[in-house]
Amino acid sequence: MDKAILHIDFDSFFASVEQQYNPRLRGKPIGVTATNGRTCIIASSKEAKKLGIGTGSRTYEAFKICPDLILVPADFVKYFKVSKKFINICKDYSPFVELFSIDEVFIDMTPTAHLFNGAGGIVSIIKKRIREEIGEYITASFGISYNKLLAKLASGLNKPDGMFKITHQNMDAVYKKAKLTDICGIGERIKDRLNKLGVFNLLDIRKVPHYRLVCEFGKMEAQFLRNISEGKDDSGIMPYTLVPDVKSIGRNYCLPQNEYDKRKILQNTYELWEEISIKLRRLNKKARTLGFLLRGNINVHGRKTYNFYFDDSKDLFNLFNSLFKENKEMFNLKDSYVRQISVWVSGLEDSKNLTLPLFDASYKNDNLLSAIDKINNRFGDHTIRNGFLLHSDKLTTVPNGYMADKYERTKLAKL
Repeated sequence: MDKAILHIDFDSFFASVEQQYNPRLRGKPIGVTATNGRTCIIASSKEAKKLGIGTGSRTYEAFKICPDLILVPADFVKYFKVSKKFINICKDYSPFVELFSIDEVFIDMTPTAHLFNGAGGIVSIIKKRIREEIGEYITASFGISYNKLLAKLASGLNKPDGMFKITHQNMDAVYKKAKLTDICGIGERIKDRLNKLGVFNLLDIRKVPHYRLVCEFGKMEAQFLRNISEGKDDSGIMPYTLVPDVKSIGRNYCLPQNEYDKRKILQNTYELWEEISIKLRRLNKKARTLGFLLRGNINVHGRKTYNFYFDDSKDLFNLFNSLFKENKEMFNLKDSYVRQISVWVSGLEDSKNLTLPLFDASYKNDNLLSAIDKINNRFGDHTIRNGFLLHSDKLTTVPNGYMADKYERTKLAKL
């Protein structure tokens, strides 16, 4: 028997929440901006989307389209509270609720659908409860299918405030009309590479010989695309109450303005490494692979795996800095700038599984980090800062970083 998987995706979530809380914003085009002041819209209302103002639009471009556009700074505490209410609704209808992002969930309704007059019955009930318990101005779109891949595709086919069901019988018809980028896992770059192979819709992938997919994308990616073309997905629902084993930790930050000052760039990067080191220690993990990407008029990237493990921000920054300095072009060009910083670590291992240090200096450093963590836990991250960060502003990384991995999504359950 096929599973019954439901995907729920809020419509214009951040903007709708702002309109729900402030009735004066309702019916008007609004754009939600990052709290760090970057001139980029991270979410737009339904009214703004109709005018062509979408996520990622620059504010000056948006104002050209709509001079009456209202800009609202993001309030993630507010969004998390709404998401928490939504989770509490969903868990009443199945024990298998996966928080996919702050405004998306998957629900496995297979064991409970018959109790509520089928999947459609559950959708009607949840829609009613959203209106009554969260707000009449906040809507969601629903997708139903027999796996997560198709359920997520379905939720985007009848927006806003709609419902769509993909079955074995109508899947090919849906695939023929859907864009390649409508499916989770295919972005613009993969779409362009598929176009070169003569693939312009999801059904076309089936026509490409497997060896050609392998040559273009590699074995794993080719099999992934083949599974997509056939509507196959055997991934299960990960209940939000369970904390999966973390494979990597990353932070992404969009600078308030294009930054030319190399010292300020390094200071911002140091603070991101500090956040990652704090996260590593909270998870009792250490990493041995480090990577980064700096975007600007010149893109700088690097990645390296070491034969030792680390969880100290100073070590992380020093390793990063040695890789960063290998890019001579970044340092030699006076007009080079950075607008976005992404850093991450992987190759994680539980600290308890690693060899104990032999020297007192290591123990002293661990004790120092423990003391700093206690202060930061009590008074907030970055209360104790490295001297290199003197006179630098504290980062506001919530919009880009707080939901960076599944572990942190479980924090919603504790709000």
